[in-house]
Amino acid sequence: MTIEHRAGTYPVDFLTLEAIVAEMPHDCFVVSDQNLQRLYRGQFPDQANWIVVPPGESSKSLEVYGQALRQLAQRRASRRSTLVAFGGGVVGDLAGFLAASYLRGVPFIQIPTTLLSQVDSSVGGKVGIDLPEGKNLVGAFYPPSRVMIPLEALQTLPEREFLNGCAEVLKYGLIMDQPLWDQLAEPLTPNSETLPQIVAKCIQLKAQVVAEDEFETTGRRAILNFGHTVGHALEHHYKFHGLLHGEAIAVGMVVEARLGEALGLTPAGTANQIAERFVRWGLPVQDPAQTEVDQLVEAMRRDKKAVAGNLAFSLLSGIGACKLVENVEEGAVRRALVHP
Repeated sequence: MTIEHRAGTYPVDFLTLEAIVAEMPHDCFVVSDQNLQRLYRGQFPDQANWIVVPPGESSKSLEVYGQALRQLAQRRASRRSTLVAFGGGVVGDLAGFLAASYLRGVPFIQIPTTLLSQVDSSVGGKVGIDLPEGKNLVGAFYPPSRVMIPLEALQTLPEREFLNGCAEVLKYGLIMDQPLWDQLAEPLTPNSETLPQIVAKCIQLKAQVVAEDEFETTGRRAILNFGHTVGHALEHHYKFHGLLHGEAIAVGMVVEARLGEALGLTPAGTANQIAERFVRWGLPVQDPAQTEVDQLVEAMRRDKKAVAGNLAFSLLSGIGACKLVENVEEGAVRRALVHP
């Protein structure tokens, strides 16, 4: 399929890893993490130039970003070099921001190896890193030149990592496609016959939203952040350790559905319906840190949707429909967090 953006287009192709490696540019730098390098280095040419970072969200930091920039400079990467993001969302976000900023911009390719990165972060052109004050506070809109998806890589994911991506899959049904939500009544596995079709569907849905609001100017793209205001606050509470992104977003979707109900926007019973589905899939629906209300609300005030510290959320108006709601009353948010 082809993804449109303001400066042009880029293709998304489903290929085997062998085919992907065969099509990689000669002058490229493979940005990956230590786990993936151990698993896959033997499938890349011996001369492949690797920039390897520690696994996990901590690599989306100013420190790791600076170290990687220096490696590119020391190895004489040029404007003709291509950065290849080979990994999950952390690697893709970091590599994309490296590409956007090194020499004021070099090409980059996304090769997402996790379900979460395949259906979400590899498409849409948002790249960046975290600050101690919050997630994704530094970044750019910088589309890749190509996305190549090796579905076979999902076979190597631990079950928890696969479920991590399932949270984003379910999100697409909730925010804009009720038939997809209905199709997802039973849990997916890496061996599900429908998985390739569902991954493609999620990418198409995201591409549709991005085409309508590429630079987040109208509020339309904000629907992709359903569950993320609370979820990012939870991740920040844990300093990005222990709680996976999809797990935090799953909890966030339940809380934000409850908030929507309290505001009269989301139909009554929606939060329970979502929670029941998530439990069936093995996703969390609550977290002990929800009692840290002051800390979480403060983190939400730094969310990129917030304006002058006023709380903003992407909330459901029903299964399959979502919109940005600004200036949400703090008391309602606090009550939704501590709801039993």
